[in-house]
Amino acid sequence: MLTWEDDLEVHALRKRGWSISAIARHTGFDRKTVRKYLDGDGEPGVRARRGPDPFEPFVEYVTARLVEDPHLWARTLYDELEDLGFALSYQSLTRNIRARNLRPVCEACRSVTQRPNAVIPHEPGDETQWDWLDLPDPPEFWGWGKTAHLLVGSLAHSAKWRGSLSPSQDQPHLVAGLDRVTRGLGGCTRVWRFDRMATVCDPGSGRVTASFAGVAKHYGVSVAICPPRRGNRKGVVEKANHTAAQRWWRTLADDMTVEAAQASLDRFAQVRGDTRLRATADGRSSVAAVAKTEPLAPVPAVPYPMIVSETRTASRQALVSYRGNRYSVPPELAAAQVVVSHPVGGEFCDIATASGIVIARHRMAADGLGVMVRDSGHVIALDSAAMATSMTGRPHRRKERIPPGPAAKAAAAQLLQQHDTAKGIDESRTPSTDSTVIDLSAYERAAQKRTIQ
Repeated sequence: MLTWEDDLEVHALRKRGWSISAIARHTGFDRKTVRKYLDGDGEPGVRARRGPDPFEPFVEYVTARLVEDPHLWARTLYDELEDLGFALSYQSLTRNIRARNLRPVCEACRSVTQRPNAVIPHEPGDETQWDWLDLPDPPEFWGWGKTAHLLVGSLAHSAKWRGSLSPSQDQPHLVAGLDRVTRGLGGCTRVWRFDRMATVCDPGSGRVTASFAGVAKHYGVSVAICPPRRGNRKGVVEKANHTAAQRWWRTLADDMTVEAAQASLDRFAQVRGDTRLRATADGRSSVAAVAKTEPLAPVPAVPYPMIVSETRTASRQALVSYRGNRYSVPPELAAAQVVVSHPVGGEFCDIATASGIVIARHRMAADGLGVMVRDSGHVIALDSAAMATSMTGRPHRRKERIPPGPAAKAAAAQLLQQHDTAKGIDESRTPSTDSTVIDLSAYERAAQKRTIQ
């Protein structure tokens, strides 16, 4: 067998006019081998099999099975071949499948990156594409668990995008994000396009749910659902997701609050996203300039009335942190779990116990101001509770000496008197111990007397 390097050298020497005998003497190969590779009968790097190929009789069956089921495990196929007299090893089967390229590509399951993609034109103001982006490992003090969620909306024509951070993907948080992002984009397009998220449509049929139909009517848009397994149908927002994850989230500081992170995202989308240059019919222009030419409908003055609820834990000072501000609750709920709820875009928020009883209502401050909103009744009740606990005296030291006091001594004397009285009664009922036999000889004399009698 000649390697590719040997084959190149043999052909190069032949082109210089060397004879086969001269090439064989120079390279050390047999003349028959040299002539074989010069004639094209040998494949460099592949050793010729001396006997018949033991896998050849099974090629037709393996090919048919893999065409029928491209995802069939090789282990399962090996089980079937064993019943047909296959004597080779499992490793020989997998090697032959790879070498002979017997496993076909499943067209139905090919990745979207491997399909030919059509160019879809998007008219100005025609479509907004929406998608959820899962962001791993948010800062622990956010209290959002292992994953944060970012709702991204992008204008399909200009590629202008905005995002809204959220702790959940439920429908109230979706509606809140839709309203925020739509106002950030500057208006509503004619169509909102979603993938098959359960909060918008039935994932199986793609029919819009009744609850989301009211949202679409409120904003005056039509809803378009992507075909199943067609992520490229909303490729504009998918690219925005990639940018947000790799250029913004990847570099987010660990000590940044939710509100600061949202402000950072808005600033990134304006500074980095809107200044990108795009090719247009009139030449290259920025995303912001193209977006200004899109005919967008105005956003409704009032957001869709849906209640957003989140669970929080009150502090020892009976304050509940929510969206960068703190709101007071009665002192009885200090360090307890509460539920904060409010309408999307509403002015007031309700704070309820875990059982659903509303115990406080406050006017909401702007997100991230860091203000403390307290009810006067809560302040008075908290001060009274704090003063009541502060009048209990100084705390005890760990090694402080505290002997029994007068009350303890009186109780101890009474216990001793009761004990002595009970002891006297027991002694009167107990037989005298004077007749107790200590010497065993007494038993012996008594036994002898009984024997004599």
